[in-house]
Amino acid sequence: MSVPRRCTYRVQLNADFGFDRAAEIADYLTALGVSHLYTSPCLQAAPGSTHGYDVIDHSRVGDELGGAAAHERLVAALRANGLGHLIDTVPNHMSIAGKGNRWWWDLLRNGLASRYARFFDVDWDPPEARLRNTVLLPVLADQYGRALERGDITLRREGSVFTVHYKDHEFPVDPRSLAGLLRMSAAAAGSDRLAFIADTYELLPPSTETNEQAVERRRRDDRMATEMLDELLRAEPAIAKALDRAVDACNADPDSLDRLLDQQNYRLSWWQAADRDLGYRRFFDVNTLVGLRVENPEVFKETHQLVIELVRSGIADGLRIDHVDGMQDPEGYLRRLHDECPTYVVVEKILAATERLPDQWPVAGTTGYEFLNLVGGLFINPAAEAPLTQFYATFAGVSDSYQDVARDKKLLVLREGLGSDVNRLAQLLLRICERHRRHRDYTRHLLTEGLRELLACFPVYRTYVYPDRDELRPEDRQTIDAAVTEAQRRRPDIDAELFGFLGAMLRLEVRGEMVGTFVTRFQQLSTAVMAKGVEDTAFYCYNRFIALNEVGGNPSRFGVSPDEFHSAMRAVQATHPETMCATATHDTKRGEDVRARLAIITECPSSWVSAVQRWSEHNEKYRSGGLPDRNMEYHFYQTLVGTWPLVTDRALQYVEKAAREAKTHTSWTSPNQEYEAALRRFVERTLDDQEFTGMVRDFVDTILTPGRVVSLAQTLVKLTAPGIPDLYQGSELWSHTLVDPDNRRPVDYGLRRRLLEEIQSATPEQVQARADQGAPKLWLIQRALRTRPAGCYEPLRAEGPYTDNVLAFGRGGALITVVPRLAQSLHGGWSETVLPLPEGQWRNVFTEELHSGRDRLAHLFARFPVALLTRVT
Repeated sequence: MSVPRRCTYRVQLNADFGFDRAAEIADYLTALGVSHLYTSPCLQAAPGSTHGYDVIDHSRVGDELGGAAAHERLVAALRANGLGHLIDTVPNHMSIAGKGNRWWWDLLRNGLASRYARFFDVDWDPPEARLRNTVLLPVLADQYGRALERGDITLRREGSVFTVHYKDHEFPVDPRSLAGLLRMSAAAAGSDRLAFIADTYELLPPSTETNEQAVERRRRDDRMATEMLDELLRAEPAIAKALDRAVDACNADPDSLDRLLDQQNYRLSWWQAADRDLGYRRFFDVNTLVGLRVENPEVFKETHQLVIELVRSGIADGLRIDHVDGMQDPEGYLRRLHDECPTYVVVEKILAATERLPDQWPVAGTTGYEFLNLVGGLFINPAAEAPLTQFYATFAGVSDSYQDVARDKKLLVLREGLGSDVNRLAQLLLRICERHRRHRDYTRHLLTEGLRELLACFPVYRTYVYPDRDELRPEDRQTIDAAVTEAQRRRPDIDAELFGFLGAMLRLEVRGEMVGTFVTRFQQLSTAVMAKGVEDTAFYCYNRFIALNEVGGNPSRFGVSPDEFHSAMRAVQATHPETMCATATHDTKRGEDVRARLAIITECPSSWVSAVQRWSEHNEKYRSGGLPDRNMEYHFYQTLVGTWPLVTDRALQYVEKAAREAKTHTSWTSPNQEYEAALRRFVERTLDDQEFTGMVRDFVDTILTPGRVVSLAQTLVKLTAPGIPDLYQGSELWSHTLVDPDNRRPVDYGLRRRLLEEIQSATPEQVQARADQGAPKLWLIQRALRTRPAGCYEPLRAEGPYTDNVLAFGRGGALITVVPRLAQSLHGGWSETVLPLPEGQWRNVFTEELHSGRDRLAHLFARFPVALLTRVT
């Protein structure tokens, strides 16, 4: 069933909200006006997954979501209600937590001889001999030797299967390494059959073998020997007991267990070793999410068979591609996907303000972060930048520019969480330089420093340079040149020619197999650097105005003009008319209505500054030893105002995450107990102080209604601008959520269903009387989706004293959107400002009133704060 795309509705699937629960809201979504249910990843994920991005099996849908039967019921419910289905997919990586990933389990058991050794992005040939042909597993809470000698690591047997255990971790055992243990048990039990099995294991081709015939013989003999062992142990309990005694003896002797562990295809290590020695590509810095080599046709086939089947059968009407920038060849992947199952595809791609999606990609567009920041910027007053910047420097003591903060934090994650990725890239660069006499004297340290700086100076997530092609996109060349120039400026102590050489390689002016690999790896790493250094670190450090600190945003871009917005929308209409338009996702730092309310601060900066000064003076008694720092205190006040009322538990959860993400005073890897305790006390005591919370409530009351108008305005613009609007779960009512897990809490659909029924025939006045319940937003969404626009995008301009305080545009000559912006400066009236309407009569969808000619904005907004006009004649 193909359903015309009008609006998607994103839900987060998990064990508590699986396929059957999603099916229950199908009729509600239809009543709301949605066309497609848009689900988070639904393939088999790691046990207990709360998000689905940790897939362990691509061949089936998730058991915890209800399994195949429940998925069929969901599909039936969607079809019965005329809804389509958009599915989120995760082709870049897989989870290796636990033992559920049979591919990874086989790789650990068989090493290079595993069929799946080339499925994962593992470096089997690192410079350190101790790690060669071995996968480092940084899972130990202590040094390996201490953990081993304490008895934390053990060997266990269950039937014919032997496993290594550490706390809740479990790992397979290479069958060749069992020969000694089995032989000792055979001697003790006097069993020739067990001795034969031991010999068979010992004679298996080694795990480093890659010859196809030898690998097949290893698989065959391993399978047969294991079956023989299983039969023997079942038939002769005495032999099983002898084998268990041998296992116990091995566990009791650290030297014996160490020798056995040394024969494995993995190396258990202290968790901090990941920062330097990890030998596989990850999803950013998450050790349990290993990169897939989806550019390999066999890997693509194995990971996409079910997804392609869902599309071809009509169950899925479209796909979201997660983390496309992590792939070696994004364009090649998207072309292969398009060839296998041409369908509606959007990619999770973060675009900078001046960046555009590659023209060659066969996709409908992105998941909409660029729209989110554009529409949000419309309601930011650029005149407030100077006073808010000055106050931030005075109050928090932060005078560094955002660009400096972002660079510093990128360097931080390059040294720490992404250190092993940098080391692997530096080793490759060292080998390349050895072949060039002008560069062979560069030391490993200098090359590492140069790489870090160049990566930190990259202004976008990544370039799209393909070593097997001759052409280079002009925008990629400009990006590389800008990064090289900035790196040379930032680090005059490093030979400028090194940066020039790096730039030449990235521009493909230097050729060679290793250079091609370097270019590919560099681009994959630059993506992780931007995500971890900026989104997950700098955005929690640079707190000048946190409404700008959003995924895909630039905190130094203070506001978007109507002309900029119109220009961007015309480009969207021309190139990607079905791209997604989002204002909130599962990954956004703040709910859409938090940002909308905070935007009003830019219209009253002096009032805000005065309020913060009063609050800080009042709360000084709750600080201890200068903690928390003023920067975090300022972050807290903005968060409090944007989310008010904020209960203590949510506040504590958020500030802990914000402080750890900032990595300034504490972090996830090295929690500072003293700092975090002081921060918790401060939050608890301030929120328990009725005088302080009363002051906050009084301030919020002054911006509450204007903030709601901004919420309605950005919602209407989203629903009527070029593209496919996306609603994030629950956001059809006011959404004052924070970053995950706060924005992934259960949604009360019973409440929303009842409210939608109650306001079906409500007037604008009746709806606004229930503003505290979120009725105006729900009402607006339903009515706007009944008149979903199409056709060309036509900017309209008001005339009169407040022309800059309104955004208006037409769609296809049949629909006009009109919303106020920066309306606080109007002091309650539009004066003689008018909007010249195109010829004919127009009906306001919200008020049912007719309009024509030069309509006064005071009249247009008299009964409802935004307007949507449809042509009557």
